[in-house]
Amino acid sequence: MTDDDEHRPTGAFPLTGHIQRLLQRVRAFDRRRPLVWDGLLTTFWVLFAVLDVSTGGWRSVALDPDVPASLVLAMSVTFSAPLLWRRSHPLAVLLFMAPFSLVNIWTGAVIQAAFLQEIVVFNIALRQPMRALAWSGAIVLAPLVIGSGHFPDDWDRVFVPHLYAFAFAALVGIVVRTRKEYTEALVDRANRLELERDQQAQLAAAAERTRIAREMHDIIGHNLSVITGLADGGAYAAAKSPERAAQALDAIGTTSRQALAELRRLLGVLRDPPDRADRTPQPTLDDIDALLEGVRNAGLPVHLNRHGTPPPVPLTPGRQLTVYRVMQEGLTNTLKHAATDESLAAEVTLTYRPTELEVLITDNGTLHPTDAPPAGTGQGITGMRERASLYDGTLEAGRPAATGWQVRLRLPLEDSPS
Repeated sequence: MTDDDEHRPTGAFPLTGHIQRLLQRVRAFDRRRPLVWDGLLTTFWVLFAVLDVSTGGWRSVALDPDVPASLVLAMSVTFSAPLLWRRSHPLAVLLFMAPFSLVNIWTGAVIQAAFLQEIVVFNIALRQPMRALAWSGAIVLAPLVIGSGHFPDDWDRVFVPHLYAFAFAALVGIVVRTRKEYTEALVDRANRLELERDQQAQLAAAAERTRIAREMHDIIGHNLSVITGLADGGAYAAAKSPERAAQALDAIGTTSRQALAELRRLLGVLRDPPDRADRTPQPTLDDIDALLEGVRNAGLPVHLNRHGTPPPVPLTPGRQLTVYRVMQEGLTNTLKHAATDESLAAEVTLTYRPTELEVLITDNGTLHPTDAPPAGTGQGITGMRERASLYDGTLEAGRPAATGWQVRLRLPLEDSPS
């Protein structure tokens, strides 16, 4: 006995489960080979009708037992053989049976094969519009009304059983149809939910990949630029001031360790379980001074200006991170050219307005036009624009004058109503 058998509750396979599986197999076979199933069903009822005639069982309920056996046999075959087309042409089958139904009642034979009309009625209720079901009722009951007039004393034996049989067949067809449509709706809804779930998972994965790529670019790109600036400055100062070279090497070591620590923390969040990942807070506006100090140590003079009054309610962590990363990326781009331009300097201006915060990063570089990248291109500028758009902000980057590069971020202090 397996563990599954030990934990399986009593009655895990009730009789209804076996019946459901059997019905599913029958439906599957019917979908694969409809003609085979229709042929088997029709053959069964033809044999049943013929057997009823050959044994004389029809005489036990007949109003007139002296009806010729050949006529009874013809009517029995007429009621059973057309079942082969009950699904493709149900109304036509009922119309074909209607005259024989009238003869059946009028002669007093009242054979039981006439109830096979209700199989066609069931198929109409299951697959056809309600209007077709109403027409089928008229086709089935009209001959009964006319024929029962020939036997006024026995109309209840002639009309009422067929009326009940028609109502029962129609009701069962409607119930099965409703259940089938409800099941199909549930399956369709489940498929759509599964598709939407997969799409949401793909969108979330794409957004997460973009976010990780942006963070990796900001962390590694900035720190490598700082290290490059320090290395170039140390090599330049080594011949004249060994002390400055030693300071540059110390700064390179410190910056490298910081970059590795940030990279390990980012990778740890992706690799480790949530309860074990290092979740050091992301940079905020309070870390701007440390950022500028690191850029200055790398050899780029930076001046910070603040205008306006900060809002009483601090900016959300996401907005503060956006400001920090944009400022970091803008200064990193400037720092890349510091080694070739000793006079290069940068200026950062933070301006608080009633509804927005503006960050302006400018430098006095003299990059040749043929060396300048097209405005709006590059992974860094794209990442800055993506960060700004997350909070309905705008970012402009370019060279507004003959010299100097400028990055301008405008960030709303609160979410817009949209």
